[in-house]
Amino acid sequence: MDYPHLAEHKLSSEDILKGNFLHARRDVVSLPDGSQATREYIIHPGAVMIVAQLGDGRLVLERQYRYPVQDVMIEFPAGKLDPGESSLACAQRELLEETGYSARQWARAGMLHPVISYSTEFIDIWFARELSLGERKLDAGEFLDVFTASPAELLDWCGKGRITDAKTLTGALWLQNVQSGAWALDWQTPAL
Repeated sequence: MDYPHLAEHKLSSEDILKGNFLHARRDVVSLPDGSQATREYIIHPGAVMIVAQLGDGRLVLERQYRYPVQDVMIEFPAGKLDPGESSLACAQRELLEETGYSARQWARAGMLHPVISYSTEFIDIWFARELSLGERKLDAGEFLDVFTASPAELLDWCGKGRITDAKTLTGALWLQNVQSGAWALDWQTPAL
């Protein structure tokens, strides 16, 4: 840790909720000044997001109803890691399951922490290209539309507030910087 004088140290911990997906904890911590505070947070297994681009430059996107916000959201394909699953394997699986696409080339762009104040969640950002379309394999109870849009359309929707999903906004930032040449990607062709 680069700044140990800012660290908080766990004194005790308890489960608040252990559901099918969410695991909530409450910790008592010692603060840098020696006082104590309570921290409640969600434990999350981690996830991936895929910025998948067709040969003509169009992006593969999804529309999905998100119950907590009671709205249909525009998002890049994404999903959570299964126990013991690598980030790349998860990205490959989620892209195929949700969209029907598989990719020949992959590049890990980076990571984001979407809600650092109350969750351990991280999302690895993957780019995918040289796509081929197959059959979707949606999870039971998963309903979404797959569609394509140009990078310009995506950025316009971000700028107008039509896209508010944090991971998709972050993906748009990465895409914009990759396309401008400001940020480079290290492409790989994984063995099948």
